[in-house]
Amino acid sequence: MLEHSMLYPRTTLTRRAVSLDGMWKFYIDWDGDGEGKGFFNGIPGDDQIPVPASFQDFYTKKDIREFTGDVWYEREFFVPGEWKGSRVLLRFGAATHRAKVYVGGKKAAEHEGGFLPFCADVTDAVSYNGWNKAVVKVNNELTVTNIPCGETITLPDGKKMSKPYFDFFNYSGLQRPVFLLSVPKESIFDFDLTYELLGEDAKIHYTVQTTGEHPVALSLVDEDGREAACSKGRSGVLDVKGARLWKARDAHLYRLNLRIMDGNEVLDEYEQEIGIRTVEVKGTSILLNGEPVYLKGFGKHEDSDIVGRGFSIGVMKRDFELMKWIGANSFRTAHYPYSEEIYQMADREGFLVIDEVAAVGLFESLMNFMEANTGKKTAFFERKTVPQLLKAHKKAIEEMIVRDKNHPCVIAWSLLNEPDTSSEAAVPYFEEVFRLAHALDVQKRPRTFALIMNSVPGVCKCYPFCDIISLNRYYGWYVKGGYEISEAEKLFRKELDAWQALHLDKPFLFTEYGADTLGQEHKLPSVMWSQEYQEEYLRMTNEVFDSYSFIKGEQIWNFADFQTTEGILRVNGNKKGVFTRQRQPKDAAYLLQRRWKELPLSYKA
Repeated sequence: MLEHSMLYPRTTLTRRAVSLDGMWKFYIDWDGDGEGKGFFNGIPGDDQIPVPASFQDFYTKKDIREFTGDVWYEREFFVPGEWKGSRVLLRFGAATHRAKVYVGGKKAAEHEGGFLPFCADVTDAVSYNGWNKAVVKVNNELTVTNIPCGETITLPDGKKMSKPYFDFFNYSGLQRPVFLLSVPKESIFDFDLTYELLGEDAKIHYTVQTTGEHPVALSLVDEDGREAACSKGRSGVLDVKGARLWKARDAHLYRLNLRIMDGNEVLDEYEQEIGIRTVEVKGTSILLNGEPVYLKGFGKHEDSDIVGRGFSIGVMKRDFELMKWIGANSFRTAHYPYSEEIYQMADREGFLVIDEVAAVGLFESLMNFMEANTGKKTAFFERKTVPQLLKAHKKAIEEMIVRDKNHPCVIAWSLLNEPDTSSEAAVPYFEEVFRLAHALDVQKRPRTFALIMNSVPGVCKCYPFCDIISLNRYYGWYVKGGYEISEAEKLFRKELDAWQALHLDKPFLFTEYGADTLGQEHKLPSVMWSQEYQEEYLRMTNEVFDSYSFIKGEQIWNFADFQTTEGILRVNGNKKGVFTRQRQPKDAAYLLQRRWKELPLSYKA
């Protein structure tokens, strides 16, 4: 069991959640000796920085944008006297990629893994009815023993530099919301839900974990404020008559209220919006509430101007409005679990989410998007460091599933992106992570991973673990681009024919496909990087998708242009966006809108 509850911070009858977002004191530890200098008692200087946000893009110095090492944050917070007797927690939505938290100069917590939350229990460290000081050391160095994978090198001038094995910028810092929490000592720790549909009615099977022994009471309230069901006990069933189901782009949410009771006294209360729905794979179909769905949407990134990978409520709103405008119904959280607020929005808007853990870069290459197309093999899983990596990977899977399992929007788990699957050494690794995901998720959602270009029939050793086969394919871009696009289509169909010949009886998704396009570039006749070529590429790709009945979804790469490491293959970032980084449409957005609004949800049923 995780040390701290992963429940999202909420204020209820018994809980208090105070946002600590805002301006924090900030210091870059150029010499990496902050701990030796006692920075945990307070950091030097007077610089401030917004939280949540990535630190890199606020400044004008390249040494700051590219900084690899330790950065320090500091914030004072007030703890009310009436919180005495409760548990007081500092809750970080994420700290990329590892963090140590100090309160009053003493270490209160540490955590590795930059895309999932953790808590520091500061109950005995704080002064009540007074101000307290939190100091956080965040380190953004990349390694092959943590996800996402990469290297940290030292240049001849002594500067450290990040060398990611992945194609997005190594944004870092306190990138998600931070809360100060008061939680009763006897509290609700976690809960699990599964759903059973019975005609017009539904049963919600539940279990509730608490930190004590008092009884639990549950109440389910619909969107009109009426109680739809109630129950008592740590496990049981909520019987919902005339259940309103959660559907794709037609979401109905119930409010689940959980209480720990001591007679008539409420010892703890927690509430969360939930949706009644079932998910399963049957043959080549993905079924939501027993009905086939065809996925239309995107691979995305948490990436925007100024704040980098930092959570932005405004950018989130714009992104969902654009996805609704274009006719999408789904997205993958490439290549890491997103901020929790995004899942809450997806719940409300009825988007289907493939939730991906940050297992990207498990392919030893600084340009895997190029080198995989050459058939390169890296023997990644034969490294001596793999056992350490597996431990970190499994911990991240546990944190992701425990955090996100009760979101109706989450319909599948993606456990790796573009790993090297050409070696038999990968098989036991995959077996462990797929087994763990199945064991942790009581809803038994389908599991997948995104197959890199060289993971093809006859080469890939690990696709049998998937409930859904997810392909990242770039025929017409990295393979036979430009005037050779007709040859690209032949190669594309040749691969799909090989998959079809295996008779896997599983649904296939395209979790990546696309072409880099400059938003201002037009050329007639088309050339690569022009808007005309992006549309030409998409027309070819869509014809291929429509030719195979087992393809049950298309998630283009990418929703919007995003920042990457600089280099000759990237023009200030990856430009495969259907929208610019500023969230304006390229010409291809209108092509996709026409297609996706015409395709029914049950396409290829």
